[in-house]
Amino acid sequence: MQEIDLIIDEAKASMTKALDHLEQELMKIRAGKANPAMLNGIMVEAYGAPTPLSGAATITVPDMRMIAIQPWDKTLIGPIEKAIMQANIGLTPQNDGILIRINIPPLTEERRKELAKQTKSEGEKSKIAIRNIRRDHIEDIKKLKKDGAAEDLVKDGEDKMQKLTDGFIEKVDKYLEIKEKEIMTV
Repeated sequence: MQEIDLIIDEAKASMTKALDHLEQELMKIRAGKANPAMLNGIMVEAYGAPTPLSGAATITVPDMRMIAIQPWDKTLIGPIEKAIMQANIGLTPQNDGILIRINIPPLTEERRKELAKQTKSEGEKSKIAIRNIRRDHIEDIKKLKKDGAAEDLVKDGEDKMQKLTDGFIEKVDKYLEIKEKEIMTV
């Protein structure tokens, strides 16, 4: 039935968004390695308007333990440094007048465990979001039954929805496994 397929496609799109969100959140969790994504979301006051850091400077990773930020305009060094400090992401910028360097300290065992816990928490939020999407869309499928759809078509639709959900939950688990491995690797 075409209506059921549309509901399943809509659910798949929503679950994909939940998975993409998880990916973004996991990128923000630093695993002791430098990654430009750690600075996503930092806004710099540039020319009187808040600008994303990536829109005001070139961000590079010269080695595993350092992020280098080169402002396109030297007058933005101060505001960029200030924005990083205010972002409260646990990183201290060092400014030499041309470049801002951020050294990424190695993680302690305790910090690794905290980050692993945070990773699990993000994963659980994603699983809850995916299950909520499943619940809402299964309700939509059940409504079709009330509107006269054949019972076996509705049952097939519910089964497809469950298989889709299981697939996405599996992907969340894989993401978490990879991120935890990354965090726990010294």
